[in-house]
Amino acid sequence: MQSPRQATLLIDTHAHVDVEAFAPDRDSVLGRARSAGVVTQVVPAITRDHWPGLAQLTVRHADLFPAYGLHPVFLDIHGDADIDALDVWLSDHPAVAVGEIGLDGFVEEIATGAAWERQWQLFTAQLDVALNHGLPVIIHARRALDHVLKALRQRPGSTGIIHSFSGSRQQADQALEQGFCLGFGGPVTYPRAKRLRRLAGELPDAALVLETDAPDQPSVSHRGERNEPAFLPEIAATIAELRGVPVTDVAALTTANARRILRLPPGAP
Repeated sequence: MQSPRQATLLIDTHAHVDVEAFAPDRDSVLGRARSAGVVTQVVPAITRDHWPGLAQLTVRHADLFPAYGLHPVFLDIHGDADIDALDVWLSDHPAVAVGEIGLDGFVEEIATGAAWERQWQLFTAQLDVALNHGLPVIIHARRALDHVLKALRQRPGSTGIIHSFSGSRQQADQALEQGFCLGFGGPVTYPRAKRLRRLAGELPDAALVLETDAPDQPSVSHRGERNEPAFLPEIAATIAELRGVPVTDVAALTTANARRILRLPPGAP
């Protein structure tokens, strides 16, 4: 495997550096990421209460870009007025995406019945908000990918990233046909993740973007630790090995894909 240090100009398309886990040393975390070659981070919100702090953080740091949305796992926090609030917020606050939004079929308490219906309503309403604002979406699709793909088929023109992709090749192809990129992070570094690693090795170049999901989903060499954007080069190096190409090629293609799909402004770091 080539050294992760060779990977430069990386974009972390999914890092929650605004959350409390980074409060004690956030500036150091950001500094380590820059030193590792992570020149841009996309920071998706999880609840309405996070939006103001996220906006302030991304104003202070030019290499951080916000996405605003309502994460499905925090279903009991979201209120009926939050969709309208998101619509208004996006009118006044620049964003690169609506996110993190989606569906979660893993958490039992929200995976069935009325809670599932509520998830679906929030997800599809946010897809519509994104379309109305001409923004891509960052989608959480844990054990719910077929449902997510169904919602996307009903909304031609939706585009964005399916975060922490873990589906089949058939599902990947459907997502690509819809105009989406697929996020690969720490899980791809685990040798036992054979299907995921096979996908990372064979998907078209245009499919791939990198992410850490910091502070969650650390790579294999940081298992049990708080994840950081500075660990992104390990993910790039793993994908390079799986594809049989130099890590600099993976850095270049994933950075280009992230800039394209998220429409990062000219001159962005």
